[in-house]
Amino acid sequence: MKQKFAAQLYTLRNEIKKDFPGVLRDLRKMGYAAVQIDGLYDYSAEEIADVLKETGLKTAGMHISLDRMNNELDQVLKEADLFGTTDFFCHYLEEEMQNVEGYLKAKHDLLAVAKKVMPRGYRVGYHHHDFEFRTTIDGKFALDYILEEEDGVSLYPEVDTYWVKMAGFDPLSYMQKFANRIPILHLKDMTNDERKYFAEVGTGSIDFEPILLWGEQNGVEFYAVEQDFCPGNPMDSLERSLTNLIKMAEKVNV
Repeated sequence: MKQKFAAQLYTLRNEIKKDFPGVLRDLRKMGYAAVQIDGLYDYSAEEIADVLKETGLKTAGMHISLDRMNNELDQVLKEADLFGTTDFFCHYLEEEMQNVEGYLKAKHDLLAVAKKVMPRGYRVGYHHHDFEFRTTIDGKFALDYILEEEDGVSLYPEVDTYWVKMAGFDPLSYMQKFANRIPILHLKDMTNDERKYFAEVGTGSIDFEPILLWGEQNGVEFYAVEQDFCPGNPMDSLERSLTNLIKMAEKVNV
């Protein structure tokens, strides 16, 4: 399972702006097998692809804005090819789209993109936060509506353990409805106190061992570790999460 642990690079956005290639090399030395791309920060896709090849890091998908999918799809596919991935996820909807009309448009646009690229072997997905649980459409949470099949096509869920819990639900129970539909799962912990803040995996309130077990039984290809904000050096936080995950993987022993 260790070869499935990926670092979501949003965690290291400030470090990447200074030295993207150096960050990738450090993550590989740390023991991460893959990274999830979250923007290029003024580096060229070719340069980053060369460093990925040099280090042997795999790409656990890319986070791409809905605007880029709609208006720069050819370039998005070129980047996916360079990075050796078939997966890209809409990572965030702006506040003005966090309503019924916005979710309807997002689903319409994402399915249109999916229909274009699926025949070429790409997978289009949606990464959520907690706000998609605050709006209902046709009696369903907006997130469930977005992920529901339409015209024989559906998006790939990128379930985020922290945001499911922040919305008031058990992450494992929620993801079980998407068996064999989650190629990339976001692992993110929550502090045990009233702050309910971001924490290193294995140090907070979420029980990850059964989540890992379920993931191995249901087709998860990568576990992407993300920590939106860290108490100190984000590299230290990612290393602590990875150390804890490796120990959990040994216990799960799948």
